[in-house]
Amino acid sequence: MKFMVTWKLGPHTQEVAAKRFLAGGAPMPPGLTKLGRWHMPGSQGGWLLVETDDPTALAQHMVTWGNVLETSVTPVIEDEDAAKAMATVYGK
Repeated sequence: MKFMVTWKLGPHTQEVAAKRFLAGGAPMPPGLTKLGRWHMPGSQGGWLLVETDDPTALAQHMVTWGNVLETSVTPVIEDEDAAKAMATVYGK
């Protein structure tokens, strides 16, 4: 399943977060695949699209950055799957 993570820096954490990111690039734990990551200009926040069948791997990544980032995780589906769901409800 795919998940969109929205992140923003916590209060006074830009330098710590930037140094950690520059030192290692925020690698994904085993079981979590990064599909894309985008940063707001100035790196005050951004988005991370990941795929996993292991929610524990996603939780591990969120905990790793939890002391410097505020995050929100939303499961997402492709247009085709959304259309199937709509067709089931509204018929087509």
